[in-house]
Amino acid sequence: MNMQERYMQRCLELALLGAGTVSPNPMVGAVIVHENKIIGEGYTSPYGGPHAEVNAIQQVKDQYPDSADRLLEESDMYVSLEPCAHFGKTPPCANLIVKHNLRKVYIACMDPFAQVNGKGLGILQEAGIEVEVGLLEKEALWLNRRFFTRVRQNRPYIILKWAETADGYMAKNTDEQAWISNEASKQLVHKWRSEEDAILVGTRTALIDNPSLTVREWEGSNPKRVLVDKQLSVPETAAIFSEDADTIVFNAVKTDWQGRIKYIELENYDLYLPQNILYQLYLMDIQSVIIEGGAKTLQHFIDAGLWDEARVIKSKVFWEDGIKAPVIEGELKEQHTVASDDVYLIVKKN
Repeated sequence: MNMQERYMQRCLELALLGAGTVSPNPMVGAVIVHENKIIGEGYTSPYGGPHAEVNAIQQVKDQYPDSADRLLEESDMYVSLEPCAHFGKTPPCANLIVKHNLRKVYIACMDPFAQVNGKGLGILQEAGIEVEVGLLEKEALWLNRRFFTRVRQNRPYIILKWAETADGYMAKNTDEQAWISNEASKQLVHKWRSEEDAILVGTRTALIDNPSLTVREWEGSNPKRVLVDKQLSVPETAAIFSEDADTIVFNAVKTDWQGRIKYIELENYDLYLPQNILYQLYLMDIQSVIIEGGAKTLQHFIDAGLWDEARVIKSKVFWEDGIKAPVIEGELKEQHTVASDDVYLIVKKN
C-alpha cells in the first residue's frame, strides 16, 4: 500500500466512526496532508451536523490559527466520497474546498445522489483544482453500501441475521424460547443493531422470544423496531412496545399513531408484502434494516430476492430437530470466530 492509499485508508477508518449516527447521509472521512504529514482530519457528524471535509478543514484552522490559509493552499485533501454540491442541512463541501484553494483532491468514489453526482467533481475542476478519482474505490463502495442501495434501488439495505445450530436449526418446533449463540455473539448482535436504522421481526418471534430489540449490551442508539403483525396479535405489553425506541407495526387492521408506536395498514396485505414494507421504510428515510426473524419472515424476503447480505452465527450445539434455518445462495465475504461460535458474512450475488 503506497502513501496515497494509506491516507485514503485513514479516510475510510474515520468514516466508520459515523456508523449509526449519520443516516440517511453517507459515512464520509476526510484527511488533509501537507508535505507528507496529516494536518487535519474529520468525519461526518451526526445527521444535520458538519460533513467530513468541513471538520477536517476546521481542525487545520484550530491547530494552526496563524497559518491555516497558507497551509490549506499547499495541501492535498483525501475524501472517501465525492464532496457534496448542494445546500441541504449544511452548505456544499465542494465550494468550501474551492474557497480554501486546496492543491489537489483525491476522491475514492463518486456520489450517485442526483443532486451531487458529478457536480461536486465539476465544481472542483472548474476552479482549477486537480482531482483524482478511484483511489480505494472498491473499499469505499463497500463502506457506503447502505447509502448506495437506498439511492440506486429506492429501498433500504437489507441484512438478514440468524443463529443456527451445528445441524442447521434456528428455532424449536414448540412455543419455547431457546438460545443458540453464546454471550459474546449476543453482544456482537447488539453492536450490529447500533449501526443500522431499523430492525425487523415477525409475529411469532415477538410472541415467543418477547425481544426488546435494543442495544442494551452495546453503546449506541436503539434502531427503530419494525414488527410485521397482520392481525395485531402481539399484546401492547410486549417488550417490543417499550418506550426505549420507536416501533412501526405493519398490519392489515389499522393505521394509527400512539406515542412511539406507529401502525401502518397495508392494503392487499399478502400481495408483495416485502416490497410494500421496504417502500414504506424508504419513504421514512430508513437506510438499512436488520431482519432478525423468524424463519417465515426471513423466507419472505429471501423468496422475493430482497436481501443484500446475511450474517449467520453458527454454534457448536446439536438439536436434531426444530425449524430449519434458511438456505441462501451467496458469496462468503468474511468468516471469523466469536468464542465458541462461527460468524459468517454472506453477500448476495449480483
